[in-house]
Amino acid sequence: MNKIKVALVDDHQLVRDGIRALLSGIDDIEVITEASDAKSILEKLKLIKPDVMIVDISLPEMSGIELTKIITAQYPSIKVIVLSMYTNQEFIFNAIKAGAKGYLPKNITREELLEAIREVFKGNEYFSKDVSNIILKSYLKQVKDPERFDALQDEKLTNRELEILRFVAEGYSNQLIADRLFISVRTVESHKNHIMQKLELTTTVDLVKYALKNKIIDL
Repeated sequence: MNKIKVALVDDHQLVRDGIRALLSGIDDIEVITEASDAKSILEKLKLIKPDVMIVDISLPEMSGIELTKIITAQYPSIKVIVLSMYTNQEFIFNAIKAGAKGYLPKNITREELLEAIREVFKGNEYFSKDVSNIILKSYLKQVKDPERFDALQDEKLTNRELEILRFVAEGYSNQLIADRLFISVRTVESHKNHIMQKLELTTTVDLVKYALKNKIIDL
């Protein structure tokens, strides 16, 4: 089995040790390198290429957001997950703009961390439910006079696709959606891909905005 190669970037050794411990013994995930600052990890990337990087925002000399921007520009195959104690709107949106594929608070569970790594490795985005709610609330403030839109009829979404769209927009992970609907994660992913194709959207954030604008969900 080819393992997902992970790199850790955090200026606290205790945090890196903790994450490494959480990921130890996982069959499909392996921590291959770590660093305490941006300069160190950029040097290491010249020799070793992880699939996923878990990056803290607060780093010495260069922030995790600046580091994310460099990584996504120079190494587009590397997926970045920001793991931070800060979950305010400014940090979240700046991380997304820098190219982060995921954003997680540091109080997440092991299961959610594993799912985030696997999702971004597959090319998807992953935001914790709390982070998704912040994105939703921010976008809601920008939406003026949204009109009611019948997505099922006008966009020809099936009942199941509309159901999954609601769950996605409300911040549920693929695994949680699968558990709720008693279907496989692979089926959830397939439905999400069909929804995006039908609505001509490209990211999970786009789905969230669409669901809000058309009142498929409410806050």
